Amino acid sequence: MENDSLESLQLFLEDPIYLLPSDRLKLEEELGGEPSQNFFNSPEAIQEKGIGSNSNVATEELEELKNSYTTPIPVQGGFSKGILIVHEESILSPEVMDMLVKMLNACGYSMSEVGLVASEILASRNMEDFQNLNGHVVLKFGRIKHPIQQLPFSKYEIHVENETEYLFADALSTIAEDKTLKRQLWGALQLLFNLST
Repeated sequence: MENDSLESLQLFLEDPIYLLPSDRLKLEEELGGEPSQNFFNSPEAIQEKGIGSNSNVATEELEELKNSYTTPIPVQGGFSKGILIVHEESILSPEVMDMLVKMLNACGYSMSEVGLVASEILASRNMEDFQNLNGHVVLKFGRIKHPIQQLPFSKYEIHVENETEYLFADALSTIAEDKTLKRQLWGALQLLFNLST
């Protein structure tokens, strides 16, 4: 069976066969080629090495998988409550973090229950990647280098779109320095989280 070709295996295997990255490296080493580090690299090279001659379907599936594969957006925090905080600053200063922690605690949440994402992490991502995070509540602070910035939402107003609640506000560092903006954010958070006044 080890010497059977893909054509003969197709006669009794109806489901597609997928090659794991570790197995691919072993195969490339056994065939005398340089092992590649990229799993999606060159299905044609495998075909040239005699691993399969009828791999049009496999090549198409591999290309489709290659196009659909992206690493998830890294989120700081537990993110267990589906509350996502997207902020303009690359690093939050201790004062800003303290203000954020106090506001979240006043809303009944802790930092371990929310997720934090900096603008620079979202810069190369599309809206689909962002939606795959599955945030139920998105708090956006400041200008973000991402398509979410283009949503036509007013600051300090709650907007609902596709079962996700959005609240856009000024940058956290700006809010930390302005008591009027703090009050405005607090009022919006009370509405968002149904807190009694």
